[in-house]
Amino acid sequence: MSEPIFITCERGLTLEQIVTLTGAAAPASARGNRILDNIAPLDSAGPSDLTFFDKRTFAEAAAKTKAGACLTTSALAGYLPANVAALIVREPFVSFVAAARDMFPQALRPSSLYEATGLAGAHVHPQARLESEVIAGPGAVIGPRVEIGSGSQIGANAVIGADVRIGRNCAIGSGVVISNAFVGDRVIVHPGCMIGQDGFGFSMGRNGHLKIPQVGRVIIQDDVEIGAGTTIDRGAIRDTVIGEGTKIDNLVQIGHNVSIGRHCVIVAQSGISGSSTLEDFVVLGARVGLNNHVTIGEGAQIAAVSVVHGDVPAGARWGGTPAKPVKLWFREMALLAQMARKASGDRTAENE
Repeated sequence: MSEPIFITCERGLTLEQIVTLTGAAAPASARGNRILDNIAPLDSAGPSDLTFFDKRTFAEAAAKTKAGACLTTSALAGYLPANVAALIVREPFVSFVAAARDMFPQALRPSSLYEATGLAGAHVHPQARLESEVIAGPGAVIGPRVEIGSGSQIGANAVIGADVRIGRNCAIGSGVVISNAFVGDRVIVHPGCMIGQDGFGFSMGRNGHLKIPQVGRVIIQDDVEIGAGTTIDRGAIRDTVIGEGTKIDNLVQIGHNVSIGRHCVIVAQSGISGSSTLEDFVVLGARVGLNNHVTIGEGAQIAAVSVVHGDVPAGARWGGTPAKPVKLWFREMALLAQMARKASGDRTAENE
């Protein structure tokens, strides 16, 4: 069985082009027209690969690397072998990403898994309106009065419900279901997402639980990316909103009436309960849980596996269960560990 390479370099870069692209400083001997056509980590890079070195922790790997060129800092360049082109930059990883994006642009947005062109085997309602160059894979269903902008692609077996609006140059993955939603431009929705289903709302009583109608929408603004398997509930009496440029990881649950600001980052397996608000540039680590009606202030960061029960001030860094300011959380953990050692008879604790 042959071994395919799924994502290949679309265009190699010369050392001179990498220097221009990243603003790197490099001696004349490290420049030229030699082409690098791949990226790799320090320990496995070869002569045609570009790599980066930004932490002294990896000095041993750097000293042995066989990379063609390495983006690094002036303080670390001395660890590299003499035959490796050292490209000096302030932020090696950021510069590495810039070069990688130029070499592998097709990796920035999912492509059709069927390599479909046009509406290959899709079921498009006669009342749907699709602009030019829309692609839909086999088994995709596009409902009545749907509008999809030019350059967007709909994956195989995806379902776009009635009246949904999808902007231009979007990528909607296979098996995605979108209903009751407006989607902006350049939005990426990875496979298996469910967007716009009704939220979990019941009026509980001794004689049974009455389902509360969920009559809002989901509004997804431009340049949002949503990871595989994520679910976003439509609003109950107001819209669920995902702000411009926000990046959501795989397997995230976003409840009804949630408002997420611009350029937030929400990492895998986090759960955001109904009517919570994230202001701009908030970061939630993996498996964070937010209670109902919680507000996370602008620029705040919540550590992984934390549970937030109350509002978090702008710019704060909180963690723990229940979440609290990180410094207080660390002091509490240290004190508890000290108390536990004393209780177990560990005499070393007496000297702390």
